[in-house]
Amino acid sequence: MTSLWLTLRAVSEAAGATPSPLTVDGGLMLWTLFVFGLLWYVLKRSAWPLMLRAVREREERLERQIAEAERHRAEAATLLEEHRQLLAGAKAEAQEILARAKGVAEKEHAAIAAKAREEAAQQLDRARRDIAEEKAKAVLELRREAVDLSMAAAAKLIEARLDSDANRRLVTEYLDTLGSRS
Repeated sequence: MTSLWLTLRAVSEAAGATPSPLTVDGGLMLWTLFVFGLLWYVLKRSAWPLMLRAVREREERLERQIAEAERHRAEAATLLEEHRQLLAGAKAEAQEILARAKGVAEKEHAAIAAKAREEAAQQLDRARRDIAEEKAKAVLELRREAVDLSMAAAAKLIEARLDSDANRRLVTEYLDTLGSRS
């Protein structure tokens, strides 16, 4: 490049002019326009259609990619909405299951409590019957003891043995009359 510049400088000095960037050289301008036109014609015939076709193909490819991206976005939005609905349905179903489980648990609790109360009442009734039976046995035993003690006391007083069956009946009747008074 430097040698070209030096050559141009030498030519211009030989011509007797100093090169100035503001001076217009008509011959140079014509050659520049000719070379530009020739280059433009060659490019228009050979390279320009290839470049336009490449630009169009790229534009079409970008449009397809944009359309495909839009379609994928729409599908993703649809899937997201489906997932949201499924999640809402699952939450509702879980709440329903929990509510049913609570209801069943409350029913079971009530049934168990009722059964426990019933068993307690049965045990209480059984205990009362057992107490009544034991009381009756104790009263009967006390009467026998009282009869025996009374007979022993009477036998000591009389110092004679009386008929034990008749005496026993007599004392039992007397104790019954005492029991009916109270």
